Amino acid sequence: MKRAILFPGQGSQSIGMLSDIANRAFSVGERFSEASEIVGLDLWNLVQEGPKEKLNKTENTQPILLAASVALWELLREEMRNDEGGVAFAAGHSLGEYSALVAADVLDYEAAVSLVRSRGLLMESACPQGKGGMAAIIGLELDTVESCCADVEGVVRPANINAPDQIVISGDRLAVGEAISRLKQIGAKRALPLEVSGPFHSPLMESAATEFSKILDGITFSKPTIPVVHNVDTQLEEDPERIKRKLVDQLFSPVQWSGSMAFLAEHGVTEFIECGPGNVLKGLAKKNTPQIPTLAVLDVLSGNG
Repeated sequence: MKRAILFPGQGSQSIGMLSDIANRAFSVGERFSEASEIVGLDLWNLVQEGPKEKLNKTENTQPILLAASVALWELLREEMRNDEGGVAFAAGHSLGEYSALVAADVLDYEAAVSLVRSRGLLMESACPQGKGGMAAIIGLELDTVESCCADVEGVVRPANINAPDQIVISGDRLAVGEAISRLKQIGAKRALPLEVSGPFHSPLMESAATEFSKILDGITFSKPTIPVVHNVDTQLEEDPERIKRKLVDQLFSPVQWSGSMAFLAEHGVTEFIECGPGNVLKGLAKKNTPQIPTLAVLDVLSGNG
């Protein structure tokens, strides 16, 4: 068994999530309590009661999903303690990379909560509300999407390469709208605007990246104890300072998820476990690496995996 743990990004959150497992595992509530104290907001109450608009606010979603993923990782690690092979790799989609870095002992949990809260606030403020947008494009390959975006006036570019025919674009709201129209005309099966608060992973995030770099300078990173595949280049990195640089670049660079999955497959991974409250990455794994079984962590912890 050669196992990789996958940590999801924004979009995996939902009202009421983790309520069942929190009743069985006290440590879930502990992790949320610690995160709540750091950000000054009752995150568990927000997860359980909503409102949805507040839950989906980037500055709240990021520490919430980090808390959820790390809590589930700790339960999974305990479950796997006697397994042969353990964990060969970790990877995280966008925000999920921070959960992967906590799992790999690069970052301690409290520092990671503080970092993703700052990251969310900076991302929210980098572009005026309503001026940026993102859209999911289904059924066209990356070269076609890139070429179409290049022909559109304004800033719009691929932001998440989630699968060979599933790409998210990001940029100026008007440019994204024009790209949607053109991509539909040339054969996209679907081209749908996403309910997000900003043009993430686009050049419009460069001001956020500049400020975030200053915050990272004050945080101690360590060498990873589990190899982590990074979003920006689908490669591994051991040097703590270079890992920081990759996290800065990640803010305005495309998430190379399809490439990350290909890297893991090429390096002999035989099983994926999605370590988060949803199954978004499980669905993407079926598109990228259908030959490799992918389990949801909640199924594994309940004995159904």
